[in-house]
Amino acid sequence: MENPLLSVEQRDVRVRDARTAFFEQGAPADALVPMVGSVANSWSRCVQVGLAASAHVADVDPVSDSQLRETRDRNAFLLSHARGVLSHLYEQIRSTGSVVVLSDGNGLVLEGMGDADFVSRANQVALKAGAQWGEGLRGTNAIGTAIAEQRPVEVVGAEHFFDCNAFLTCSASPIFDAGGQLMGVLDISGDSRSHERHTLGLVRMSAQLLEKRLFEAEFGREILVFFHPRMEYVGSLQEGVLAFNQGGELLGANRCALELLKLTRNMLRQLDFSLLFDQNFGVFVDRSMRDPHALSSLPRRHGDRVYARMNMPAALMPSSRCAPAPAPTPAKVALAPARTRKAACGDGRVSFDCLDTGDARMGAAIQRATRMVGKDIPLLILGESGVGKEMFAKAFHDVGPRRTAPFVALNCAAIPENLIESELFGYLGGAFTGARKEGYTGKIQQACGGTLFLDEIGDMPLNLQARLLRVLQDRVVTPLGGAKPVPVDVSLVCATHRNLVDAVKTGAFRQDLYYRVNGLTVTLPSLRERSDIRAIVANIIAIETDGMREIAVSEEVLTFFERYRWPGNIRQMHNALRVAVALLDDDEDRIDSTHLPEELFAMESDSDEPVERAEPRPRRIDVAPLQGTESLETIEKRAIEQVLEEEGGNVSAAARRLGISRNTLYRKLGRM
Repeated sequence: MENPLLSVEQRDVRVRDARTAFFEQGAPADALVPMVGSVANSWSRCVQVGLAASAHVADVDPVSDSQLRETRDRNAFLLSHARGVLSHLYEQIRSTGSVVVLSDGNGLVLEGMGDADFVSRANQVALKAGAQWGEGLRGTNAIGTAIAEQRPVEVVGAEHFFDCNAFLTCSASPIFDAGGQLMGVLDISGDSRSHERHTLGLVRMSAQLLEKRLFEAEFGREILVFFHPRMEYVGSLQEGVLAFNQGGELLGANRCALELLKLTRNMLRQLDFSLLFDQNFGVFVDRSMRDPHALSSLPRRHGDRVYARMNMPAALMPSSRCAPAPAPTPAKVALAPARTRKAACGDGRVSFDCLDTGDARMGAAIQRATRMVGKDIPLLILGESGVGKEMFAKAFHDVGPRRTAPFVALNCAAIPENLIESELFGYLGGAFTGARKEGYTGKIQQACGGTLFLDEIGDMPLNLQARLLRVLQDRVVTPLGGAKPVPVDVSLVCATHRNLVDAVKTGAFRQDLYYRVNGLTVTLPSLRERSDIRAIVANIIAIETDGMREIAVSEEVLTFFERYRWPGNIRQMHNALRVAVALLDDDEDRIDSTHLPEELFAMESDSDEPVERAEPRPRRIDVAPLQGTESLETIEKRAIEQVLEEEGGNVSAAARRLGISRNTLYRKLGRM
C-alpha cells in the first residue's frame, strides 16, 4: 500500500474493502489504486496469468537440491558479498519473529535465516531455500512484486494475492549490479500482526549497502571516486561512486551517482572525467595521492560543486605505471633482539622481527635474506607447502627500499596453464576471445617499482619459462596482442616446494632460468622441525584476535602441538587455531582440546608415529532407546535436547559434544 500514515486497523479495512471490490465485484485495478496503491496492479497481473486467490502455495514445489546448487553456483558473486549483509540484517530484527531472505533475480530463494518461532510457519508457505517466489507463481508478494516493478515493495497481510499468505508481512528491495541488471532481492518476512513501519527502510538500506559492495568489488582494479554535494554524506550509503580507468574514462556509476549527476546508464561509456568535472583528471589524482583521506572540492561543468575522495588500487599506483624506480641502495637491516619482537605488525606490513620467534634455522634464513635487502639479487625460497614462504617474501619486501611500492604475488600452481600467460604478461583489449575490452595489466607490470613474488615457480609451464627469462634479461614486457615493449623494474622473489635441481636434470625446468632466479637460496624449516611452536601459537592468536583479547592455551594443547607432525605446517596450525578461537564463548579465555578440530586427532591416529592425545575426546552421547518407528529428525531432535539439558543450555559446549559447529547447531535449533 502507498500510504504509510494509515493505522494498522485503517489499512486492514481498506484492504478488505479492496479485495471485496476486486475479487467479488470485478472492480478494475485502476479504481482501487487510491485504496491499496500498486498492490491492485499486482492483483490484476496475477489474475491475467490465471492464478486463483483461494489456491494453496504449497502446490508449487521447490526446485531440486541439484537445481538449487546450480543456481547458487551461478550466483556465487552475489552470495559471497551478501552473506555478511544478511547476518547483519538478521541481527537488527532478531527476536521479532521474522526471517531474512535472499533470492536471485527470478525469485528463487538462495539463503535465509530467521527466528525459530517463525521459521516453522514460514516453511509452511515454502519461505526457504529452493522455494520460488516469482509473482507469476506465488501471486502478490514482496519478492515477486519487487522483481516485477523493479523497486522496493512492502506487502502486508491481506495485500498478498493468495488467502493463505495473509498472515505474512513482507518488505523487499531489488539488488542491481553495476550495469543496472537485476541480480536478486533482499527480503524480510514476518507475522503481519507484528508489522514494523521501519522494516522496508531497513531492507532498502541493506540492499544499498550490498549494491555498494558489489560495485566496489566489480571495479576493484579501477580508480574509484566517492562523492556527494554535501561533505558529510561522503562515506555514507548516499554517496555516489564512479569508476574510471587510468585515462579518466568513465567505466561505471552506482545508482546514487546516476541520480546525483542526472545521468542514464546509456551515457556512461560516452563520458570521461573532464566532461563531468571542471578539473584535470591528472591534477585530481595527484592531489588525492598526496593525501588519500582528504576531501577535494570538484566543480561540476554546470556550476555547482561536489566533495570527493579517490581510491586507487596498489596495482595502479605511480610506481606500477613503470615510472623509473629509484636506484636501490644497499640497506643494512639489523634484526631486533628477541625481547623487542612483535606478535603481529600493524598497518598491514610484515617485518622479519615478526617471523623471528626463536627457531635457529628460521633465524639463519632471516639473517641470510637480510643481507640481500636493497640489492638487485633474486631470492629463491624453498620449503614444504604451508611453511610461510609468501609471508617470508612479504617481509623481505616490507623491510626494503621498495616497501612503498606494490608487492604482487602469483601462484603458478593455482592458475590454469592457459591463464598464466595472460595473468603474468597482461593483454590488450580484444587480444583473444573473452578478453576484457579495456585489456588487462599483467602481474609483472603491476609489480613495476616493487616486488614480484612467483610462488611455486617449479610448476610454471616450459613455454612460459622462456618468456619469463626474456623479461628478466631485457627488463621489458610485451602484453599479449601488443607489439610495443613496456619497461619494467621489479625485485624478483620466487618460491617452490620442488627440488629445482632435479627438475633441471629431468628437463622440467630450464637451466638458464634456474640460474636467473637462484640469486640467493634460503630454506624454511617445516613446522615439525621448529623449536618455537609456543611463540608461533601466540602470534597466530594475536593475529586472529587483532590483539584485542587475551586468550591462553592449556599446557596439554601446547604439549600436543609440540609433538604433532603438522603435515600442513603453519597453514594447518593457523586454521586449527582460527577454529579454536571461533569456538570460544565470549566468557571463555582459554583454548583446550575440546576447541580443536576433530581432524587433528584423526590425522594423528593415522600417522606412523602415534602419540597420546592431549585430553580425552568429548564424552559420548547416550540417547534414549528408539521408540517405535521414529524418524531421523526426531532422533536428532531428542539428542540435541538431551545434550543441551546436560550442558545447562551452553550451546558451545553442546556443539562440541555433538561434533558440529555452533552455527550448525543454531540452524538445527532454528528448524526445530
